Amino acid sequence: MASFYHSWSFCCFFSIVTLIFSGFVKPSVAVYHGYVPSPWTLAHATFYGDESASATMGGACGYGNLITNGYGTNTAALSSTLFSDGYACGQCYQIRCVQSKWCYKGYTTVTATNLCPPNWSKDSNNGGWCNPPRTHFDMAKPAFMKIAQWKAGIVPIMYRRVPCTGIRKGGIRFSFQGNGYWLLVYVMNVGGAGDIRNMWVKGTKTGWISMSHNWGASYQAFATLKGQALSFRLTSYTTKQIITAYNVAPANWNLGLAYQAKVNFH
Repeated sequence: MASFYHSWSFCCFFSIVTLIFSGFVKPSVAVYHGYVPSPWTLAHATFYGDESASATMGGACGYGNLITNGYGTNTAALSSTLFSDGYACGQCYQIRCVQSKWCYKGYTTVTATNLCPPNWSKDSNNGGWCNPPRTHFDMAKPAFMKIAQWKAGIVPIMYRRVPCTGIRKGGIRFSFQGNGYWLLVYVMNVGGAGDIRNMWVKGTKTGWISMSHNWGASYQAFATLKGQALSFRLTSYTTKQIITAYNVAPANWNLGLAYQAKVNFH
């Protein structure tokens, strides 16, 4: 009887504590712990340009000089299947060579900075490596040479998405282009999953203005925002995480300059 009494008392006590604690926790609110790597998947990789990687500068994502903007030479152009109309810009991938005598051990991590367009004049298995529905990485030559001998030309690989947080340091960076009535913003140095789905801008005299996806990593707003300090709100394409960067650019901001926030995805 004593044993039953103590067990019953403990159960009641535990139930009460659980009930009280549940009042402070909302079950419907998920706690976001950061982007986690995806499973390894089989694909193929080639390279373009030379050891200087000068041919990789610019690119469909609009990152401009990849060296000065922090991306370096560990970059890749993605086939359109992976590129997703530019929403894949900034994503980070681990790549390792497999099943080839040309392979080196280990892997390298690259950032998606460009599009590898289809070549319909060639067969998908003989030169048209980036033709849909193929998943293909056309890597900067210095990056390719970390996983395989360049003489291979093309090698089978295993790849997976990984967080960009360890690669991108500091806050998100916003590069301004456009004119007095049109603000075009290139979004760079994105952590977490590395990508952007939606973006809004707010001036000190406006509410939140939805920006449309232009191409690559650029978003645009048709509004007169000159003379106002600017804040931005962004949603990750992959994780749907939302962050707000307040007062990124001062009221005297100018086109052609870049401004860095204090926040980033994780």
